[in-house]
Amino acid sequence: MNRAVKKPRDLVDGVLLLDKPVGLSSNDALMKAKRVFNAKKAGHTGTLDPFATGLLPLCFGEATKFSQDLLEADKTYEATVHLGIMTTTGDTEGETIEERTVDVTREAIEAALARFRGLIFQVPPMYSALKRDGKALYEYAREGVTLEREARPVTIHGLSLIDYSAPFLKILVTCSKGTYVRVLGEDIGAALGCGAHLNALRRVQVGSLTTERMITLEDLQAHPDPLSLLGPVDALLSSFPPIELSPDLAGRFLNGQRLALGKEAVVVPAQLGRVRVYCEGKLLGTANLQEYAILAPERLIAAGR
Repeated sequence: MNRAVKKPRDLVDGVLLLDKPVGLSSNDALMKAKRVFNAKKAGHTGTLDPFATGLLPLCFGEATKFSQDLLEADKTYEATVHLGIMTTTGDTEGETIEERTVDVTREAIEAALARFRGLIFQVPPMYSALKRDGKALYEYAREGVTLEREARPVTIHGLSLIDYSAPFLKILVTCSKGTYVRVLGEDIGAALGCGAHLNALRRVQVGSLTTERMITLEDLQAHPDPLSLLGPVDALLSSFPPIELSPDLAGRFLNGQRLALGKEAVVVPAQLGRVRVYCEGKLLGTANLQEYAILAPERLIAAGR
């Protein structure tokens, strides 16, 4: 019996800004994109719920080494809050558990939004992937079990009203990692006295990455040259200042050596901390620039890539 020979996976490096469609999990979207590129290695940089859409940065090959930096990054969302209806999940995927009359003014909305700017505490929802005793909270929730959850600090850097046409409230939210926007929507509804759930959620920015070069899954699958759509590996590192090394220092850096930078370093930023490291314009990896111009390697690009 002849078995079909699987095509070897390709070494693909770069970053794709995918416009995740509604109805797909982040991992499903990643797998579909990975098949388009026949990529050997790929990962995404922060989950979007299936009902959410928008910016999902996908990392391929060497870019996966730097995906953690986006997991830690601030994110911006456009969210539509449906006032007056509460659901089991806090979004459209749940069942309605209560309905109330909506009678609020824009002034009341603005006053409510002001309460949620800055450092706030959120109780994680039961319908979440957080784990308790090795089991996801949503699994307990589906069994009808509700567990005590400790409130967690998150920061709402920006929260503004885009539009209000009762009962729909559209807001723009910029927040720290770990923020549940559907919980924010529920809490705003509670503050207004009418309850709410999240009707729609669209991510429009992750760190310094925006929707400018974002592409839909359909357009990606139909594109004649999908590799041309990939951004460079260092697209994830634009917030880090660059260091340019001489070829001699670059070789030692790629061997994992800590370097005392002197005249051989072409460009050294004045500020200490995390940096992106180059030689002759080619990314070598990331490092930590310490006191006395000591450069400590962090994550390195594989040789020959």
